[in-house]
Amino acid sequence: MTGFLLSVHVLAAILSIGPVAVAASMYPPAVRAAHRSPEDPRKAAIVGVLHRISRVYAVVGISVPVFGFATGASLGVLSDAWLVVSIILTAVAAVLLMGVILPAQESALAAIEASRPVGVPATGPETSVADSPPLERLTARLGMSTGMFNLLWAIVVVLMIYRPGSTTGAGL
Repeated sequence: MTGFLLSVHVLAAILSIGPVAVAASMYPPAVRAAHRSPEDPRKAAIVGVLHRISRVYAVVGISVPVFGFATGASLGVLSDAWLVVSIILTAVAAVLLMGVILPAQESALAAIEASRPVGVPATGPETSVADSPPLERLTARLGMSTGMFNLLWAIVVVLMIYRPGSTTGAGL
């Protein structure tokens, strides 16, 4: 059963966190491109699709810690330092995604929608951009937040493989 849980945990991580990491990383340059060409509905559509990917896979990503806890419990390592640190970093990444990245993506998408010329179809939810920061600052902050999100996941992956203090022979 442990092998099954570990396999599902790893597959969930690859198939849910990977798309969020890639889509969120592509988002700031896509927003800048759409802002530079407001008459091109394809560029605005790309921004909408990248946001949808980020939002949907963020929800699917909940399966990663669920199966991670199940795997850790079956291995009896829930109190190991490397796993506790991984859990904390995963929680920080989740808060960053849900509290900073997705709201910033929504603000950027709203700014793109607001700059769309009349007659160009909408690509996402209509929201007010009256209080949003300038788009350049927003995309810079979004890029930085996404980079931190990706770095947190990279550290978690290293901890999962290296497992400091493990007796499996992996690591030093």
